[in-house]
Formats: sequence, structure tokens, C-alpha cells
Amino acid sequence: MKKTSMMAVILFLTGMLCVFSLFFFNRTADRLIVSTEKDVDSAMEAISMKRDEIKNAEKSFADAIEKTDANIKRLKQKARAAQQPAERERANIPMEDSSGASVFEGQASEDVFSSEAPHIVAIDPGHQSEKIDMSDLEPNGPGSSEMKAKCTTGTQGAFTGIPEYSLNLNISLKLKDELESRGYQVVMTRTDNDTAISNKERAEYAAAQGAEICVRIHANGSDSGNSSGALAMSPSESNPYVSSLYEDSNQLSWDILDSYCSVTGFTNWGVQYTDTMTGINWSSIPVTILEMGFMTNENDDRQMNDEAFQNVMASGIADGIDTYFSR
Repeated sequence: MKKTSMMAVILFLTGMLCVFSLFFFNRTADRLIVSTEKDVDSAMEAISMKRDEIKNAEKSFADAIEKTDANIKRLKQKARAAQQPAERERANIPMEDSSGASVFEGQASEDVFSSEAPHIVAIDPGHQSEKIDMSDLEPNGPGSSEMKAKCTTGTQGAFTGIPEYSLNLNISLKLKDELESRGYQVVMTRTDNDTAISNKERAEYAAAQGAEICVRIHANGSDSGNSSGALAMSPSESNPYVSSLYEDSNQLSWDILDSYCSVTGFTNWGVQYTDTMTGINWSSIPVTILEMGFMTNENDDRQMNDEAFQNVMASGIADGIDTYFSR
């Protein structure tokens, strides 16, 4: 029998070692591939989650931009009012409605009440929705070079969250019903919160409809939550535009304020005289602003937004109008 050479044995063993090595490395490579695939799957899942996060962030960013744009519009309007810090009137009256049509367009002469009818009262619910941009300017009075924002959005209930423009309209509509039940005819400068009509146009519209007086309904605000009670505003005796209306407007202001405070129990802060209110300066009939209470005061805010109490408020204002016309 032929002896196996040493070289053959070495070659055989080397071949076997290569086979085992290939087998070992093949299994290791398979494990590595499987592990890599799992890592890739995890990475893809993480990427997918990041994509969703980015989409959500983009949506949040777009929403934030939209809210910022709306706030910029609102701040623009408030900045106009902030230039007259002594003024308490917060209501804005846009010149045009939300469709862009002037409040005077399409007004037929038949809309004007007959002079033979009972007393005619104009009610002007201050302000309107913040959705209506009233930041454009109009003259502070006839021939005035001072320009003011056509309207502002007013204040808001610090405790109820109710916007002033909404409260003003609610009380004005109740006052309309109360006055009509007493035989008056009533002109409303607006009957919804989206009507665009400027302070100047409110004054002109009231007179154009044959109203004998204009009662402007507002609510107050203060930096202090302790401020509470009602006040009225009237043109001063030296008003450069409507000084001729001083006596009647002053009487109207006191009659309404006294009656209102008598029935509501609100503190009576008296009549303030102003020459800076556009809605007063453009009036051609006796005019007053009633600041019904402070929406920054918890008691005032909650009472003014109680429906039963609102009926009392409307009745008190109507009593004051009765007193004025009975003189």
C-alpha cells in the first residue's frame, strides 16, 4: 500500500480548512445581512415617523401663520385706538359691509320714517366683529385734518369671554323691542355683527333716517378689575363740530344714565364730555354714548351678560328716553 505523502495531507487539510472557513463566514455574512436589514427597517420606520412629525409641524406652522395674520389685523385696529388713550369709546363703525357695499347704497326714500310718526330713536350698537377690517381712516369731524380708524373691535368680557360688539348688539336689540312696545319707531345702525359701517356713517345714517336722537350703546374696559359702574359721554359745550348739540345731548345723557343706574344699581359715574369721538362729531342730532358697565369687572361682566338682567338694562335705558321726550 502506497503511503500518503505529507504534501497531500497538508493540501487535504488546507482544503478542508478553506471549506470550513467558507461555511463559517457564509453563516456570519447571513447573520450580518439579516441584522443590517433589521437596522434598515428600523431606520425607515424612524424616517417615516420623522416625516409625519414634519407634516404635523408644517400644519401647525401654517395654522400659526394664519392666526398671526389675523392677530396683526386686530392689533392694527387696536393701535389706531391706542393713539387716543383718553377715549373710552371702543366701538368701531365700518363704512362698508363685509361684501364691500356701502351701508347707504340701495336706501330708498321710503325707508325714512314719516315725520308724522311717533318719536324716532336711532340705536347704534358699538363695534362689530373682528373679522371686519376697519383699520382704514376717516376724518374725526367735518373738515377735520385729524384722521382716525373707522372702527375698532372693542373690549371683551374678562370673565364671560363675550366680545363687546356682541353684548352691545344684544342689548340694542332688546332696547329696540322695548322702545317699539312703548310706541317709538327705531332705526338700527346694524342688526348683525358683520355689518361694516364707520362711526361717521353711523351718525349720518341715523339722521338720514329721520331719527330725533341717537343712543350709542357701548361697554367699558379698564386696566383695573376694580373699576365698576356706568357713565355717559356727550359732546362738550365747546365742541368744534357740534357745540350746538351740547345742551340737548347733555340732557339726553343724564336722563338715560340716571334711569339706567337707578334700575340696574350700577354706580353712576356721571357724564363725560368729549370732542374726539367721530360718531359724536359727525352727528346732526342729539347724541350720547352709554358705557353700560366694565367688562373687566367680574360683577359688571357677569350681570351684563345675564339675559334677565339685560331686560332690566334695556328697560332702564328706555325709561331715560321717556324722560327726555317728556320734558
